[in-house]
Amino acid sequence: MTISQKTGPSAAMVLLLASTCGIVVANIYYAQPLIDMIGPSVGLGPRDASAIVSLTQLGYAAGLLLLVPLGDLVENRLLVVLTVAASIPALLLAAVARDGTVMLAAAALIGLTSVAVQMLVPLAAHLSPEHMRGRVVGNVMSGLLVGILLARPVSSVIANFAGWRAVFLISAAVMLATLALLRFSLPHRRPHAKHHYGALLASLFALPVRMPLLRQRAAYQAAAFAGFSLFWTGVPLLLAHSFHYSQTGIAAFALVGAAGALAAPLAGRMADRGHTTVGTVFALASISLSFLVAFLGASTHSVIVLALSGVLLDAGVQTNLVLSQRSIYTLAPEIRSRLNGMFMAIFFIGGAVGSAITSPVFGHFGWAGLCVVGAVMPALALVYFASASRPVKAREGLLFVNKK
Repeated sequence: MTISQKTGPSAAMVLLLASTCGIVVANIYYAQPLIDMIGPSVGLGPRDASAIVSLTQLGYAAGLLLLVPLGDLVENRLLVVLTVAASIPALLLAAVARDGTVMLAAAALIGLTSVAVQMLVPLAAHLSPEHMRGRVVGNVMSGLLVGILLARPVSSVIANFAGWRAVFLISAAVMLATLALLRFSLPHRRPHAKHHYGALLASLFALPVRMPLLRQRAAYQAAAFAGFSLFWTGVPLLLAHSFHYSQTGIAAFALVGAAGALAAPLAGRMADRGHTTVGTVFALASISLSFLVAFLGASTHSVIVLALSGVLLDAGVQTNLVLSQRSIYTLAPEIRSRLNGMFMAIFFIGGAVGSAITSPVFGHFGWAGLCVVGAVMPALALVYFASASRPVKAREGLLFVNKK
């Protein structure tokens, strides 16, 4: 299939890319609400069982750095198809695991192969002309956010009816169907890079140093995603302790955050019209504000206000993500996969930090302390953004790019 660079991808292609991103990224999050069920089944204690989530995240981080940059070197459809195909045996391994070591290995492989989503987003940017690139990327990213937010409640519901192993079996079947669609629908895109894999990785780690725009946008999104992880890891604790919600009720609450995905297409249009600066201020400020609203929701014991804070938070995070990706994709088309891999790896660290500090902050300082930390992080990013002496030029820092 070929796509005109003047008209860009069709609505059907954008829908395929967005839905695939949601389906694939959900694999990272299915296990999170099921740890108490999975652990005893595979012989892992409560403390060791948490490593299932950690190894999934570590596998994903490794894939961002080791596999996603291959999009600048390998024909893109082949790369995506092979990565998605590799996820199927990983999911099946998790479904049949009877031993903790096997389950942990499966978790790492699931994370590693889930980076297919970060191969699809740069591909969407490549397929889109400049005037509509932000809108297309925003639409694709909305699918990714929906996948993240729906994964936990979906896995909880399936596990309640059919057991946790059914979650991974069903996901493997869905991935097989997705693989067939991608194989026959994705267009070919062959990069023009002539360097070897080693040189590719070496150039990857030079990107944040050489490109101020990448470094700054990654820092903003790291703070935003830390807030995202802090809230969505902490709010189940609040709902269980203060609102006395069951696991099903907590899963249902998570659905409200999906409304934040509606911000992605709007953010893309905003970027296409040159309003990235205003949009960034709005996004980071809304994330800080969301934690004030979250504090109010807990103080007034209003689940509706608490839900509104989740929508506001997700809208801000999604807006900043789309604006950031739209910005870094203007740097150098020939290295978009590396740019995306490094950008995602940096802000993923922010999310990991947010998740890691949730339990100690909530345990020592309660929901109020968690809201303070959540509000401060994007506020610091906003200060960093405002303190820049001048806007970073889109083509700044390209001296390192190999022109051969």
